[in-house]
Amino acid sequence: MPTMRRRLIRIALILLLFPPLLAAVGGWLAAPGFLRPIRRELTPDLIREADASFATTHSYREDFDVRAPDGALLRGWKVRPPNPNGNWVLLFHGVADNRVGVIGQSEFLLKAGYSVVMMDARAHGASEGPIATYGWLERNDTRTIIDALVWSEVRRYENEQVRSGKWKVLVEDEAKPVDDSYFLRHPVPNPRPGTPAHIFALGESMGAAIALQSAGADPRIEAVVAESSFANLREAAYDYAGLRRSPLLGKTLFAPGTWTLLYRGKKLAGIPLAEVSPEKAVASRAVPVLLICDENDVVLPCRHSEMIYAASRGPRQLWVVPRAFHTAALGFQPAEFKRRILAFFSEAAANPNSTHY
Repeated sequence: MPTMRRRLIRIALILLLFPPLLAAVGGWLAAPGFLRPIRRELTPDLIREADASFATTHSYREDFDVRAPDGALLRGWKVRPPNPNGNWVLLFHGVADNRVGVIGQSEFLLKAGYSVVMMDARAHGASEGPIATYGWLERNDTRTIIDALVWSEVRRYENEQVRSGKWKVLVEDEAKPVDDSYFLRHPVPNPRPGTPAHIFALGESMGAAIALQSAGADPRIEAVVAESSFANLREAAYDYAGLRRSPLLGKTLFAPGTWTLLYRGKKLAGIPLAEVSPEKAVASRAVPVLLICDENDVVLPCRHSEMIYAASRGPRQLWVVPRAFHTAALGFQPAEFKRRILAFFSEAAANPNSTHY
């Protein structure tokens, strides 16, 4: 009898300890793939698909390459409708995708007169970068992208004025030194002519998280639409460790999977992954947000958007899309999706308390 009792205790311990041990190993092994997601290449077929979409709105795209603060080359497009309203929307795609993943969003924005910037995130598509950091480095990438956008639009405006003959270029034989009084007599307009009237952001999944964190870091982003964002990476890891069945499993029985994923990810990336947090970003700055969560999303359930909504300090909206799964709001409710976003951006542009520039 004692032998049988010891055997049962041993079996019980094995059954109790095996799942956490297996989860810990799984988290450890998953960390490199988490930082280096599968790269969806920007193929000629995808470019043709994008160009066909742009043709329906008679829009024009141009290559837009930006050097990130750490030297990584970020590749993307600037796309301009035939009758631009002066406002720009930065579009952010999801993990393991590229800029063509947000082509549906670009199409209705272009029809409404918004110009768009579509970039491949670092370590995605045609962009460089050894790893994805889900917003930690990408928020600084966004600041550099906005710098490049503003500079290029100002230069474009100046060149158009010269080509049209409205501005004259005066060439002198020799440079003459000027003192401070010159700039008092000839002040440089701020913002300079050609500067985008308003800059907004729209993202899905990982891209939504990047958009929110970018807005927390750069006040030039005046409003954000975020579909299916994670609240923070630790909370997202609970869903991952819980096998997308229950975050409670990721917080209890399979918690070692969460711990090892974040720990090894931190060591490999050299950044505090547990601090990657759209939730903290919206708490740090009162930016208007439209949060979209999909009712049947098992990848990043609605509790993530609800946490961000609760933490937000600015004007906020939360739309739960019935029956939709992860990032599928546009497919399930296309008319309402477009209506809500266009109304949200229009309201943000009309806000006299905007922090623009």
